Amino acid sequence: MEKNFDIIIVGTGVAGLFAALHLPQDKRIAILTKADLDESDSFLAQGGICVLKNEDDYAAYFEDTLRAGHYENNRESVDIMIRSSQDIIRELIDFGVEFERDQGEFRYTKEGAHTACRILYHEDLTGKEITSKLLEQVKKLPNVTLFTHTIMVDIVEQDNTCYGIVAELEDGTFALLYSDYTIWACGGVGGLYKHSTNFRHLTGDALAISMAHNITLENIDYVQIHPTTLFEKTQGRRFLISESVRGEGAILLDKNGERFVDELLPRDLLTAAIREQMKKDETDFVMLSLQSMSSEEIIKRFPNIYQTCLEAGYDITKEPIPVVPAQHYFMGGVKVDSDGKTSMERLYAAGETACNGVHGANRLASNSLLESLVWAKRAAIAITERYCPVDFEKCRERFKNIENHLDTRYQPYESRKEEHCIRLREQIEKERENREKIKHERIDEFEYR
Repeated sequence: MEKNFDIIIVGTGVAGLFAALHLPQDKRIAILTKADLDESDSFLAQGGICVLKNEDDYAAYFEDTLRAGHYENNRESVDIMIRSSQDIIRELIDFGVEFERDQGEFRYTKEGAHTACRILYHEDLTGKEITSKLLEQVKKLPNVTLFTHTIMVDIVEQDNTCYGIVAELEDGTFALLYSDYTIWACGGVGGLYKHSTNFRHLTGDALAISMAHNITLENIDYVQIHPTTLFEKTQGRRFLISESVRGEGAILLDKNGERFVDELLPRDLLTAAIREQMKKDETDFVMLSLQSMSSEEIIKRFPNIYQTCLEAGYDITKEPIPVVPAQHYFMGGVKVDSDGKTSMERLYAAGETACNGVHGANRLASNSLLESLVWAKRAAIAITERYCPVDFEKCRERFKNIENHLDTRYQPYESRKEEHCIRLREQIEKERENREKIKHERIDEFEYR
């Protein structure tokens, strides 16, 4: 099977969808996802999305982002993100996204390491609200073809130029999909870990392909641990207890019911404090209490968290819940410039797959959705302004050998998944060991899956 597209986007999270909405509608676009359309980590984001409320908050927002990132951030990227935030929010609203309001005015919340309330939110399902509304808009586009349960197994490349991808289709066959441009928006690396808040199928595919094709990576040892996920004895994806819960006043308690830490510390510092307390108490978790909020406030503000904890046997309106740190976010990735371009021609990346330096060594809460949207739009605009089609007939001739031997050249993803994960884990560990001085949370104790 062979299909030609003008642009291929890998991933159906906010980055992939927002990019599609900013590309010319006269271009044939294919969007691929390894699972169902709603199984991206963007759907799981609970807390909110940051925005520059006014010019008076610029310096504080900039400094909060740098402080959380241990001042290893790319300052130009941070400026671009903050300056773009108001336009991004306006666009989201135009696409039907609803944020909490009070008498018509936005309601803002605060999370760890923020010195001001600058986070917009929709209940405790902000990611789902944004991603689902963007998906609705993309489905209306006649120039977009959506492929589910389709895995990118390789790119088609020559002379440091990307001419498309090789995909494993839902029926197990392989297809060479040519394109003028490719955008990677395929998420993080949570599937490499034993306990993570991520979907299990997110296993850093773009990183593995980058390593095979000498595409520049950056800071791939920068892996963020979220301090508070619901403790469960079973293995698998952890349910995230949003940082906004602590932003609204929830406190952390030791085994004696005593508060032991400032809950709004940056995530890496709070994670270290929790782990230290667990070691001191000889427990597998600490407790999170919402005692400062009324039952009505909790159920209205955090309906999804309330219901999920209730199903797990905990009523957060009446009792504290056990929480434990787990792998959450990937600050490194495929290195991109201010327009999302990778080191390879005709290849762009945005979202958690990409590293533009915004987050530095540790992500500030609720910057991820914003950063993903900003770079998705910038990549789409850059492609549009620079658009130059390839000659597909020449591509067919150039890659005829690959096209004719796909089934023998590539193995099914499931049969090589473990080898793929091991290789990436080893590379992450190698990068971590090679770094002379690590200024963020180390994850020595966290087990890979």
